[in-house]
Amino acid sequence: MGLLLGYVRVSTTDQKGQAQFDALREAGVPEEHIYFDRLSGAKAATERPGLTALLAYARRDDTVLVYRIDRLGRSLIDVLNTVAEMQKRGIGLRSLMDGIDPSTPAGRLQLGLFATLAEYERELINERVRAGIMAAKSRGVRFGQKPVNQETVEDKLKLARQLLAEGKTATRVAELVGWSRSTLYRYLKGRGAEQSSQPEKPVARGRARSQYAKVKPLPDRG
Repeated sequence: MGLLLGYVRVSTTDQKGQAQFDALREAGVPEEHIYFDRLSGAKAATERPGLTALLAYARRDDTVLVYRIDRLGRSLIDVLNTVAEMQKRGIGLRSLMDGIDPSTPAGRLQLGLFATLAEYERELINERVRAGIMAAKSRGVRFGQKPVNQETVEDKLKLARQLLAEGKTATRVAELVGWSRSTLYRYLKGRGAEQSSQPEKPVARGRARSQYAKVKPLPDRG
């Protein structure tokens, strides 16, 4: 018998998180098994720490409960990708308000309709992108990566070396100079500099905590 897990997502201006949390509790999800994200709906599922932690903790035969199916993604496509990952791993899903349960014929029918709509949405997006590119080209816009300003690169490298020497991690330094960590390493290597000897701080494993409940960390499931 798997665990009941819950997921709550609210936007940065939404105050309805407590209603979602209470509904999951009433449905039988323990406080310590509810994962929470407060962030913009524009964030894809993979950019949500709470959902990422939930999917990392969930195992086959567990069931994830959400208030509404749209809590799982920013768009139909994103929702369906998340649901597909859960189904592939044998993780169940129930949506309380819209009654979606992929383990039932009605639930599979609803997801099939969503998939059709998502494909239509994807085609509309691609069409708008192509139309936008053609319109821009007709105005003389040139596409491609802008040339790198070498003076700006050198200034950022100078600051990066200084911060690394002060003991800051490469991740933090890259953030401060506006690069990704891989870009920082590439420029350091290209200029013959060594990467930071300061080890990265280990990322703590565990779950995202809901602001609506005080819970203890869950045990590592391996």
